[in-house]
Parts: sequence; C-alpha cells; structure tokens
Amino acid sequence: MMESTKPPSNLHPRQKQADVLLVDDDKLVVRAVERVLVAAGYTVEKAVDAQHAARDAMAGGYDVVLSDIHMPGMSGTELLGVLRSYGCDMPVILMTGAPSIESARDAIEFGAVQYLTKPIDREALLRAVSRAQTAHRKPREVGANPALAAGFDRALGSLWMAFQPIVSLAAHGPVAYEALMRSREPGFQTPMPMIEYAERSGRMPELGRAVRELCADAAANVPRGAMLFVNVHTQDLFDADLFSSSSPLASYADNVVLEITERGAIDDVGDIAARMRRLRSLGFRLAIDDLGAGYAGLSSVAMLEPDFVKLDMSLTRDLAASPLRQSLVGSMVTTCRDNGMKLVAEGVETVHELAKLTELGCDLLQGYHFARPSPDFVKVAA
Repeated sequence: MMESTKPPSNLHPRQKQADVLLVDDDKLVVRAVERVLVAAGYTVEKAVDAQHAARDAMAGGYDVVLSDIHMPGMSGTELLGVLRSYGCDMPVILMTGAPSIESARDAIEFGAVQYLTKPIDREALLRAVSRAQTAHRKPREVGANPALAAGFDRALGSLWMAFQPIVSLAAHGPVAYEALMRSREPGFQTPMPMIEYAERSGRMPELGRAVRELCADAAANVPRGAMLFVNVHTQDLFDADLFSSSSPLASYADNVVLEITERGAIDDVGDIAARMRRLRSLGFRLAIDDLGAGYAGLSSVAMLEPDFVKLDMSLTRDLAASPLRQSLVGSMVTTCRDNGMKLVAEGVETVHELAKLTELGCDLLQGYHFARPSPDFVKVAA
C-alpha cells in the first residue's frame, strides 16, 4: 500500500537548489554516489528519507531525483508513485541492491527513467544522470514558438492512421498491417516533422499516447487473422502508459506487434530487458524496425530477441544488382529462421526486388509493389 504524503503548500518552482536530489538511508552509499557526481561537476542535495524528498522534489529546484528503492517508511517506488500522482514529471532514477522482477515492474509502471543495481558502475551512473537531466531540460531549451506549438496542437487534433499491408507469399495475401501516422495540418502531414518537433519540445509522450489510442481504435477493426504493427519511439519506453494493462492498446495486445525503431537510442534504456518482459507479459509481440540502417542493428536483435525483424529498405533497394546485399539479406534470413524470428523485408517496389527476395527465402514483404499506405485495410494478392 502506498504511503501518502502531503504536497508542499507552495508548489511554485524554487530557484535552482541542485542538479540532483539524492535519496538514500545508507550513509556510505550516499557518500560514494555524491563523490562521483560532484567530481563530474554536478551539484547534489541529500534527503535521508522519501517523505522529505517528495516534498522537496514537488517544490522544484532539481533536474533529477536519484533514489534508493528499499528504505524504511516510504520506498523509492512509492516516492515515484507519489510524485506522479501529483503531476510531477521530474525524471527519477531508482537504485537497488536487491533487484527483483516486482521492483522492476513497479519502476516501469510509474515511469522511472532508469533502474540501476548496486554496486553502481560509475560510468553507468553518470550516463543515467546525464540523460535524465537532458530530458528534463529539453522543454525549457526549445524556446516556445507559439505558431509552431499551435500548429502541433492542430496536428494532434487532426491525427489519423494510414495502413500498409505486410503480405505473406505463403498465405497469398496480407497477414498484418503497419499503422503509420498522418495529419491534415500543413507542415506536419508526415511523421518526421511531428516526431522531430515532439522530441525537441518534450511532447513525445503526448504524441505517443495519441497514436496508440488511434491504433487501439484500428485494432478493433483489423481484418480477421491479421496483426497490427504499431511504431514505438524509444522515448515511449519511458512512458508508464505504454506498460499499463488498462491502456486502450493493451486490450488488443494479443493482436498487436510493437515495432521499435533500431535507429532509436535503445542503449539509453538501461533496463530494456525488464521493459520488454513487461510488454510481453501484457500479450504484445515485439519487432525491431530498420535492421541494417544503423550500426547497432545486430546488437539490438540480440538484446531484445524480437518476434519480428524488419529489414531496412536500404538493403532491399536494387537488391538484384548487388551480390553483397544479397549475401547480407541471405544471412539475415537464415539467422532469423534459426532463432525463431520472422523477417519482414520493407521497401519492396519492383518485380526484380520481389523475385530476388523470394529466391533468398523472404516470405513476409511490405512496400509500394503491393500497396501504398491507405486509410483502409486494403486486400492485395501476393
């Protein structure tokens, strides 16, 4: 049962107190962590228990809260829950010397930025604090452009989803559809301008939730037997709504594949394995997007062990004319098959690409050769 705490009587932000509010009842840990942070140039304020920390954090004046989980009175996860219940979105990093699935699940549910295990590696600690601090400052650094912000608001209001089929040669037709966001607002009609603005302005959670709500509506109408692929930005992996069993999309989890872009900063999600387990426990399947588009592709596959791997169109393009790309694609087909994963080749546009992919053993294909994204779930022959 979460212990309650009164919010501070004055919630107007205080002037800067310190970069990090450090919460731990172990004086030796506090001393060691403080020494590392101060040596790296951070300012640190300490709290001996979570109740005092909650009041200080909600009053403002800090960039990051760094809290132990196991403390007398109120735990670190309860502290995080209290902050979120009062609408405080300050980044919280949780530490523990006794990691467990339950504490990791709670950390995810309440939206912890990271989950660190003791003894904490110095570099891991500094990376976590740096990323959390940067994320907290982003909305203030953007510099509000009223016209652009208003345009983004209108774009959110006119958001809609287009669907592109993923066809199976064996099934002779679509077995899934990828949901792709669109808007009617000039300047935000395609995904990249919306994503870039949301990243810069700190509005990715808002955009991600809007997309997932629309996808939940779509999932109720997807053709019988077909799956829905839903794109998930790396920042969405820090949003507690994604991991909630009561979220709109969770109701259709058994029929949804969450597609995580390989080019996102997956390495920045320190407890990625725990987050993936939580999503799978809800019924979602997972896909890695754009394999081959970035340096970390294979390491991402090894880390996440996805159900689907999507081959980037840079490898598909003019495949018939490139023996090297054919060799790479053939190796990926074999690796996926041997490890129980399904490979989806994206960007199929010509009969020559289709013929070569078929020859290499690719069964799942997506691209303009079959259909362009459409507001409807189009049926095509393969």
